[in-house]
Order: sequence, then C-alpha cells, then structure tokens
Amino acid sequence: MRIDLTAERGVTEAVAQRRNENSAINRLQPEDRAVHDWYRFVLSFPPHLVRDYLARFGVDERGCVLDPFCGTGTVLVEAKKLGIPSIGIERAPMAQLASRVKVDWTPEPAALVGHATCVADAAVALLAREGNANASLRRLPPDTESLLLAGSISPLPLHKTLVLLQCLAEQRDERWDGHERLALAKALVTSLGNLHFGPEVGVGPAKPDAPVIETWLQNVRSMAQDLEAVRGRRDVPAAVRLADSRSLHGVLTPRSITAVITSPPYPNEKDYTRTTRLESVLLGFVRSKAELRALKRDLVRSNTRGVYKDDNDDRWIATQPQIERLVATIEARRIELGKTSGFERLYARVTSLYFGGMARHLAELRPFLMPGARLAYVVGDQASYFRVQIRTGQLLGEIAWSLGYELVDIDLFRTRLATATRAQLREEVVVLRWPGTAGR
Repeated sequence: MRIDLTAERGVTEAVAQRRNENSAINRLQPEDRAVHDWYRFVLSFPPHLVRDYLARFGVDERGCVLDPFCGTGTVLVEAKKLGIPSIGIERAPMAQLASRVKVDWTPEPAALVGHATCVADAAVALLAREGNANASLRRLPPDTESLLLAGSISPLPLHKTLVLLQCLAEQRDERWDGHERLALAKALVTSLGNLHFGPEVGVGPAKPDAPVIETWLQNVRSMAQDLEAVRGRRDVPAAVRLADSRSLHGVLTPRSITAVITSPPYPNEKDYTRTTRLESVLLGFVRSKAELRALKRDLVRSNTRGVYKDDNDDRWIATQPQIERLVATIEARRIELGKTSGFERLYARVTSLYFGGMARHLAELRPFLMPGARLAYVVGDQASYFRVQIRTGQLLGEIAWSLGYELVDIDLFRTRLATATRAQLREEVVVLRWPGTAGR
C-alpha cells in the first residue's frame, strides 16, 4: 500500500521552514553542553529534538524510553536529565562506551579529578624519562596501525597517547576508568589527531605535536564540573546494552518500552566505523581486521563496505514492491551509466539489505513495546547511489505500516544539501504508534 502524507506534511514543513532559518539547528546549544559534550558524533541530532518528542509523547518518570541505535547517548542523557528511565542499544563498542559513561553520574567529582591528576603526573614523569627522540617514540604494531586512516595522528602525539594509556592501565580504577578513557577519546578526535569531520571523516594537516596530557586532564575536569551539576539526577535508571538492534531477544524485557526515539544509519555509503576508528583502535576496541569485520556484520547494512555474501536481511522486504522498484531503478541506472566497479555493483544490493535490516529491527522490536507505545525515527532522504532519490522516511513508514505499526506522521526536521548534487534533501522524523497487535 502506498501511503501519502502530503497534507500532513504541510503543517510540519511550515514549522521546519522557520527552524531552518537558523543555520545552527543541529548544533549543540550552550545550555545543553553538560554531559552531552563529553563525547559526541559531529552529526548527532540535537538534545532539543529529543525533548520535543518526549513532551509530544507525554513520557514521564513512569515510562521507559528506548534508543535502539543509541550512538553516543543523546537520547539517554536527555531522558536522564528529565528524570525518565531509559535503555540504549549500540553495537559499536566505542559508541557504547560513550553512552554508558555519559549516563553514569556516580563518580565523586573531586575523587575523579584527584585520580586523573595522579595518572597525569605519572605520564609526565614517564615522558620525561623516555624523551622525544624520533628513534624512541612508541608506535602501534603494524597490523593495528593499518586499521587507521593514514596520517590520522602524528608520531609525537601518538607516542604521548600510548604513554598515557600505559599509565591509565597501571593505575586503573574501575570507579573512574570509563570516564578517563572517554576523556581521552574526545581529546583524540577534537585536539590531538589530524582528523576533520564533514559529511565524511578525512585527514587534515598534520599536528607535529599536541598537549596530550593537558588536554585529557582538562576534559576530565570538565566532566567533574558537569557531575556536580547533575548530581540530583544520578539515580535515574539508564542502561546501555552492547547488542545488535536487529536481534533483541534476551536484551529487552517484553512489553516494557513506552517510547522509542532514535536515529538509525542512513543508506548513504557512509562507513560509520571510520568515524570512530582512531579512538576505537587506540583504546583497544578494534585490534585486527577480523575484529573489524565481526563488528560490521552486526550492523544494519548502510554502505557497500559492510556487505557480505551470506547477508540475507533483504528477505524481510521481499513483499515490499516499492523497495523492489527502487532497487531495480538503481541497478538500471548503473547499467545505463556503464558503471562496473565492485562497489557500484553493490549499490542495489545494499539498498535492499538496508531496508530489510530496518524491517527486521521493527519486527523484532514489537514484543517489547507496550500497547500504545510511540516511536520517532530520525532518518534522511539520500541520493548517494547514482543520484537516485531514496525517500528513506516514506519507505520506512510504509515498511512499519506493513508490520502492524500505525504511521502517525512524517515530520520534516530540516533540509540539507546533497554532497554530490547540491540538491536539497529532507531529514525527517517518522512518527509511529504500536497498537499492540501482532501485525496486519
């Protein structure tokens, strides 16, 4: 069934037009920086969007909010600030660490800073003993180094980081370990490394040196200040599971979720594991190509670098003619343009796997939703595959309807320029309701 929400879009587009007059719509506002700013994806959706939908759904402390693609924890942190219990699911271990730490407000601020100061003193002393001569600089093992984007961190900042990691390991305390490692992860991507972030992660000019210890310690001190500010909410329940959002049995309690707010991957050829590769490797979450492949297998397929021969999520959308038409259009465009590279040949397949993975997720989610549960999925239209328009929100809404969800609305959140075509693409919030039936 084709679903037309043109009339309903009119009101929300008018609201979004006013929002888009502010070019900073997706930026973190100063008043929201506490905890959110500990570590954040550059393209994360803003906390105010979470607040809007929590209010619209009428969620309070008696409910439980789920983010099944929780990333760095924007939904969970905002829910905790509002006193609302929450659960996050995230398969990427670096992002899962970020979410887990950002909802752990139990450390005593002064004790955290005290321990970090001792670690910093030990690292400074060790650096002084080892010196900065090129011949003595520490390096990663070759197999591990090959996982990084070439030039993503310069030799001297890498050396200092490895010394700091040794001191953190030698003085490891479970009470502070997660916060201290997350402070280092933030330092790596914001100050110490050579990365730059736009639509894609890339390598910018090299930094021959960087204040590794000082930057890390300042990040810990900022965490401590935030912990003081949120002390009154530290006992609000929040949990983060390291799991695949397409396989939820044993992860969640049946009929326990009153609302879902999330932003899953988009079908846009973006390899999300590259975004956190530097910190994932240096913190030991990914140590080999085999571990990287294992991680990618547990993610919704959204790019051709994560497609494997035995993938079969497309079976979940075998009865969806609108997806079949889209996939056929992409393949026909490939043939018309004479594109024959290995990645280009996979564009049609990754599109079917993406929507199949999302269908599988939505089907798996149903037993864990309370009757009347409300859901908001932030997704974006795409044109990455031969400039064929992929109406992600529209298609996701139709898939959800076929699985027994009520499609309430598709709200326009913002518009953005396509990287290749400079055309305006929609970013939308697909609003669903679970009535509590098994399906249509």
